[in-house]
Amino acid sequence: MNMSTGFRILNRAQVADKALVEGFARLPVANVSDSMSRLTAGGPTLRPMHRSGGMAGVALTVRSRPGDNLMLHKALDMAEPGDVIVCDAGGDLTNSLMGELMLAYAVRRGVAGFVLNGAIRDVDAFVETNLPTYAAGVTHRGPYKDGPGEINVPVSIDGMVIEPGDIVIGDSDGVLCVPQAEAAEILRKTEAKQAAEVKQMQAILDGTNDRSWVDKALKERGCSFPEE
Repeated sequence: MNMSTGFRILNRAQVADKALVEGFARLPVANVSDSMSRLTAGGPTLRPMHRSGGMAGVALTVRSRPGDNLMLHKALDMAEPGDVIVCDAGGDLTNSLMGELMLAYAVRRGVAGFVLNGAIRDVDAFVETNLPTYAAGVTHRGPYKDGPGEINVPVSIDGMVIEPGDIVIGDSDGVLCVPQAEAAEILRKTEAKQAAEVKQMQAILDGTNDRSWVDKALKERGCSFPEE
């Protein structure tokens, strides 16, 4: 049977190394973002719907028609432990993509989290279960199950491209995709930045941090100062 564009299921060609995923799980998303030149983000509308805690896993991607979760259901059946299911449903909030029943099934499957460019419902269940879930909004209106859609294809959320098998991370600041081909280098840079920030924080606590850079930056940009 020929697969048609817009309604197809593909295999993941490769997935990110587990050790890299574990490395990113220990780091703040903001520092990873800084190490990627602050150009990549899933947008401010993707907010945590769970109670607390971060997320790190391998992307299982879904492209869905707004308000329809047929392909999201299939992705749940395909998911492997540690997967983060990333579903681009166009950001429409009219109908929810999933609720507590699918959430319970995801926990049983060992899913590491969800990134949903759409809405959820049964919010209390997401808070109680505390499986990392990032979504664009909430509505009580349920989904349709007609398709079309695609699984394991590149998706884009607010300019952030997610390839199947990429590393997807999240914390209270939001969601970020780390391309698997560049993950090792980005991890190295972020670990170095994190170590530098630990030293900087200690200097702040000790009252020894150097603030001379502020006036230097202002003068370089032509700021006038009051006469002493």
